[in-house]
Amino acid sequence: MDVFLIGAFTSPFGKRPEADFKALTREAVTGVLADAGLDDGRAIDTVHFANSFMHHWGQHLIRGNVCLAPLVEAGLLLRHTPVFNVEGACAGGSIAFRGAVNEVRAGSARLALAVGVEKLFDPDNPTVMQQLFDGGFDSFDRDRWMREYRDTAAAAGFPYAPGPGRPVTMDTYAIQAAWHMATYGTTVEQIAAVAAKNHAHAVHNPKAQYRTAMTVEQVLADKPIAAPLTRAMCAPMSDGAAAVLVCDGATLATLPAVTRQRAVRLRANVFTGGSFRQAEEPSLTRPAVDRAYAMAGLGPEDIDVVEVHDATSFCEIYQTEMLRLCPEGGGGAFAAAGETALGGRVPVNPSGGLVSKGHPLAATGLSMLTELVTQLRGEAGARQVAGARIALQQNGGGTLGLEEAVCSITILERRG
Repeated sequence: MDVFLIGAFTSPFGKRPEADFKALTREAVTGVLADAGLDDGRAIDTVHFANSFMHHWGQHLIRGNVCLAPLVEAGLLLRHTPVFNVEGACAGGSIAFRGAVNEVRAGSARLALAVGVEKLFDPDNPTVMQQLFDGGFDSFDRDRWMREYRDTAAAAGFPYAPGPGRPVTMDTYAIQAAWHMATYGTTVEQIAAVAAKNHAHAVHNPKAQYRTAMTVEQVLADKPIAAPLTRAMCAPMSDGAAAVLVCDGATLATLPAVTRQRAVRLRANVFTGGSFRQAEEPSLTRPAVDRAYAMAGLGPEDIDVVEVHDATSFCEIYQTEMLRLCPEGGGGAFAAAGETALGGRVPVNPSGGLVSKGHPLAATGLSMLTELVTQLRGEAGARQVAGARIALQQNGGGTLGLEEAVCSITILERRG
């Protein structure tokens, strides 16, 4: 069954201590309804709600139910609408999207909503918030992945020295970057070029957390986080929310003409699960994207615009290789040559990516889809990719050794 994205919305990302979870949820839901041209959401059959860290703020177990209750009481959602709570670290929003898509495909919903909401900025407990990221690793067998990190770092001639003041995830990416540099000759200047490119893209994104352009030299001179990574190469702590509304073809035909004209077709949605792997092995992104290309009947040469999970700027280099957009080991040179910038062969992260747009975990995957929907509609303004027809999203979450615990690949197509 065909599935269409008829509404997509992201809140501004950043440090938003004045906005609580219910306020962010309302912002996302009312925003996606307005984008879809709907006065309210009473026709929505089901909601899939993603969040990772709400327990830090005192709410467990029924997170989405609590956050959506005021919208039900206000008549924006129908009473007794089922809410499914999901949690998948940085891929939580994509998992919620998958749930909504599957309900439409199965015929159990005509309209299904995916929402992701997160608050990572706690000025009173910044250290505790950083420690929560350790929950995205294997807490029952820490020795295994720490041993793997030490061995991989040693093979790259890189000292593994985890320290206070940064999440373990930054050590993960630093080790992988060091191995890639030692194996393929990738340079820190190439990683900085990716960061500078995304900071430049974000200047044109009014929802981005950081909207200041940076040169390669400024990126390299920024505060060190975990060598070779500087702060400008790493995604920040963010608050924010995002939502996507999907429906089937029969329902789409009943909606207003403007909604039908702006709808985007889903061509593929594939997930893979992570496993402990050797550094030289392709990551879980590779089988996911190969299945997605096959499902869509497309290849990497057909992709016009991409949003990848650049938790660090090295991640973007690596993911462009895993997505077959360039040869393995060639991601650094590919980016440095301008191929992934606006106007290049295949623009990557025109939103500014996670490093500039921001990274409120459970909202991230849905914000990436929102950017791609905006691109395919031709509504991205100064960051518009000319003639964009096919878009690809790659979103990862959690960590098992050297790779993510889950990977989502979504391919979207402009209608008409």
